[in-house]
Amino acid sequence: MTVEPHPVRPSAHHASRVAIVVYLSAVFAYFVAVLQRTALGVAGVEAIERFSLGATGLALFSVVQLTTYAVMQIPAGRLLDRFGARWVIGGGSAVMAVGQLVLALAHDVPMALLARLLIGAGDAGIFISAIRLVAQWFPGPRAPVLVQVTGLIGQSGQLASAIPLAWLLHARGWTPAFGVLAVVGAVAATVAFVGVREPRPHAHNAPDEHARPDEQAQPDEQARPEPVAPRRSFVRSVRIAIDPPGTRLGYWSHFATPFSANVVSLLWGVPFFVTAQGRTKAEAGLLLTVLTLTAMVAGPLIGRAAGRHPLRRTWLVLGSCAATLAAWVVLLSFSTPRPLWQLAVFCAVVGAGGPVSLVGMDFARTFTPTERLGTASGFVNTGGFTSTIGSVLAVGIVLQVLAPPGASTYTLDQYRVAFAVLLVPWLVGVWGVVRNRNRTRAAMARDGVVVPPFREALRRGRH
Repeated sequence: MTVEPHPVRPSAHHASRVAIVVYLSAVFAYFVAVLQRTALGVAGVEAIERFSLGATGLALFSVVQLTTYAVMQIPAGRLLDRFGARWVIGGGSAVMAVGQLVLALAHDVPMALLARLLIGAGDAGIFISAIRLVAQWFPGPRAPVLVQVTGLIGQSGQLASAIPLAWLLHARGWTPAFGVLAVVGAVAATVAFVGVREPRPHAHNAPDEHARPDEQAQPDEQARPEPVAPRRSFVRSVRIAIDPPGTRLGYWSHFATPFSANVVSLLWGVPFFVTAQGRTKAEAGLLLTVLTLTAMVAGPLIGRAAGRHPLRRTWLVLGSCAATLAAWVVLLSFSTPRPLWQLAVFCAVVGAGGPVSLVGMDFARTFTPTERLGTASGFVNTGGFTSTIGSVLAVGIVLQVLAPPGASTYTLDQYRVAFAVLLVPWLVGVWGVVRNRNRTRAAMARDGVVVPPFREALRRGRH
């Protein structure tokens, strides 16, 4: 990969400070977005009571939000490529704040669904904007680690929903809790408009001053296509952005890994732990905290592994898929409630799938030039939310079919059957990863980048 010389900079220290301010502003907005996205996960029982919902109705709340998020990914990516991260992050945070205010005041299902739609639409572009800013301000081998750090900070937003938001909800009630979320969203929008900015032209092409010479052009980056003229129709621009097989590998990597953790954290975890496993709400919140903390700890380790071994990133993806399947099989094999420690181990294993999904975003970074990175990242990010939407809705439908008419709680055996349907997206995801890994390696081989056998790679590592 040819590295362009950096233009003369008056102060590298000043540029570094600006990059840090931009990054912190973006990840704060992402932290708040995850807090607002996962808020319903700790309010499932209260939502059932407030809106008189069954399992399908409760699932519909999450499905509306996630579907809007997924549908808006590519349009949000195009808006990002055209208008920049400041407007996408700031505007999205403002829309989410409005959605939370509507939800705080809602007393009927249509208003609540409108609120969830606004939250999903506002959320759509925030993460991919933060990822683009990482690629622009922090190039080179640091990017995979910073992508994981971004995900880690976002996971702490989920932790905030599992502990302080849950406390506020139980202590003060529905309207004050979601009203506070609306205020926090407005603060995030203000921070984004003030702190986020784009780098100067070509600044992101500067060599990494802290990298060794052999790290400035890693093998995975040699497959990056050359930049093309940005002015094209929407459809053609999207086709070009998602055409590389490596980008599609990113989509399937993102599809296969996070949906189990999302099913637990976004909707079905608390009802399952409380009504089927006999746990208190405090213990259910603790289990969601374990899930989140595991993701936070695993994220930087996964990012470091992806940065050090760019040709072996699919091993991380497929390894996570195998571990998640084993965790579900062990949990669902028993017809009696499990001890708390076993539920905690289950949450820890599936929680690691969240940061592994960000390896898919790293594939987008690798195989896409920066001017199309927003669209490609949006496409990749659609994967995990597509699998999550289908999974959340499928679990709700199966529970509704198995339960007696009018039931608002479900038995352990009913949950066991409902969660078994998660095998379908798991199989589809693993198939997509393997198929597109082969295509990606074939395309890389045509460009002269050959993935050596594992035995040879291990021997090189030892030397």
